[in-house]
Amino acid sequence: MNEPTAVELLLVEDDPKDLELALRSLRKANLANRIHIARDGAEALDYIFCEGPHSARRITDAPRLILLDLKLPKIDGLDVLKRIKADPRTKTIPVVVLTSSKEQSDVIASYQLGVNSYIVKPVNFEQFSQSVRELGLFWLILNQPPKAGG
Repeated sequence: MNEPTAVELLLVEDDPKDLELALRSLRKANLANRIHIARDGAEALDYIFCEGPHSARRITDAPRLILLDLKLPKIDGLDVLKRIKADPRTKTIPVVVLTSSKEQSDVIASYQLGVNSYIVKPVNFEQFSQSVRELGLFWLILNQPPKAGG
């Protein structure tokens, strides 16, 4: 059984308010032990694929969950998702889109690219906080992913 300290989450979010609220919600649920934050799509891809400032990381040390906003600077969230799901080394990492976009085209594109879940950010802060806690509990504690490299 994985200990909570083994949890690693990549949170890709450019909105400072949403980022702080998500972090606070994860801490409150005791899911904030090992979180890496990327504030744009390029930074997220560098982290996931061990490039640039993250070249010392091993790709086998992948996050257990990626919470991905779609409307990101530099590289759009759909392009980040496409790259993650196209690479055999990363395609099994659960990716949850957590976005303000209710656009049906974004929902369809996300699922066609292999997203595991698509959540529209609630406008209400308490609902947003509850959503993040429940996402973290399900994907990091309850969900059973395949073993790395297998």
